[in-house]
Amino acid sequence: MTAPQNAPAEHSEGGIVVRNVSRAFGQVHAVRDASLDAKPGTVTALIGPNGSGKTTLLLMLASLLRPDAGSIQVCGVDPSIDPLAVRASLGWMPDILGSWSVLTVRSALETTGRLYRMDRRTAAARASELLDLVGLTALATQRTGVLSRGQKQKLSLARALVHDPSVLLLDEPASGLDPVARLDLQRLVRRLAGDGKTILVSSHVLAELDEMADDAVYLEAGVTASADRIAKSKSSSRQWRIRSRDLSGLRASLASTGIAQADILEDRGELLIPLDGDAAAEELLRSLVTSGAPISAFSPAVGELEHTFLDLSRGGAVADPPADGARS
Repeated sequence: MTAPQNAPAEHSEGGIVVRNVSRAFGQVHAVRDASLDAKPGTVTALIGPNGSGKTTLLLMLASLLRPDAGSIQVCGVDPSIDPLAVRASLGWMPDILGSWSVLTVRSALETTGRLYRMDRRTAAARASELLDLVGLTALATQRTGVLSRGQKQKLSLARALVHDPSVLLLDEPASGLDPVARLDLQRLVRRLAGDGKTILVSSHVLAELDEMADDAVYLEAGVTASADRIAKSKSSSRQWRIRSRDLSGLRASLASTGIAQADILEDRGELLIPLDGDAAAEELLRSLVTSGAPISAFSPAVGELEHTFLDLSRGGAVADPPADGARS
């Protein structure tokens, strides 16, 4: 995607770097010790339960809150020192963004362009590009106040992209989207990353993040999980699904590999078994195929991001939650 002629120049450094950031609201420590790296050309998932500090961290990245301690760099610039420079290179899509209900969809995009100091012609051209990009061309003359929740999300994303930013912060971008629109969003996010943008996405729908994210940051009680803890969680035991037209024969084949019958569960016409990591799954599949077991599907019961997040939560929080709570 080409930048509009009046777009501000990008900084030579790219991406997001956060080191040991904290932020409190009185006695409530929303973020206690967060560190992350998000690189150009990649999609990084920001994952955590409600109250983990995700939104507070995004607000600091967007220069809307100052951290109490630690450092943040967005495209090589500290948002606390030069917020205007950061906002020039950053697109921010919050979970809910007001839509100027009396304006049409096209006018809302053109107005956003004008706020970025584009001339009228450039703002109008950019609005047309984005209407097509997010699939709102047919609604261009409708007032934004009559849009559905999902349509407003598309408009919010388009507004975040108006100035062709090099960094995107997306907070629950798929909220309210139907299945087709969710798939279109995944493809668009991957396309934007392919254009070299740095994208940080916060969402509770981990299956969708699995489809689009290159990396993930896990946040709980305001603290990011260490690389060692994440690696350990990724390799921990998880359920795998096996589909076969002969479940009795499959059970016998599994038993012959040493899997206890008590560990074999049946769910919706498939068998579930616990396996310790991908290497164990590869070895089991090899053994089953060699034995002639009729297998039509073999896959994890949940995606890697969800498995890792659940294991971190069940195996003990990323950090002990503070007595005074945390914000999301």
